[in-house]
This record gives sequence, C-alpha cells and structure tokens, in this order.
Amino acid sequence: MSTAAYTVKGMTCGHCVSSVKEEVGEVAGVTNVEVDLATGLLTVDSDGPIDAAKIAAAVEAAGYEVANP
Repeated sequence: MSTAAYTVKGMTCGHCVSSVKEEVGEVAGVTNVEVDLATGLLTVDSDGPIDAAKIAAAVEAAGYEVANP
C-alpha cells in the first residue's frame, strides 16, 4: 500500500472537493481519496506507487490544478 499527498489549487466549496475525489478515485490502483478543502490537501491511498502525472491529470479533469505534481 502506498500513500501520496498533493496540494490542489482553486477549490472553493464542497462541490469542488466532490469533483476532485470523483476524478482521482477513477485512477487505476487508487483505493482511497481524502480532500481537505481548507488546506487544499489531497491524500491518495493506492495499491502501489501511482504516477503523479496521472493524479495531476485527474485533478485537471475536475477543473483544478496540482501545485506540486
């Protein structure tokens, strides 16, 4: 099991959090997604290492940006 953390920029409400969780949750191998709206912290649990570019692409698909891909 692997855990990675990212900072997401641009989220302003609960709907933003839901969108990011939904998109990142669809990345292959992801087992759990937590998003903290106040800090922008995105925590991703997975079966194994996942390419940060795939997480960043999922965040961008939700309409937001990863500050530290």
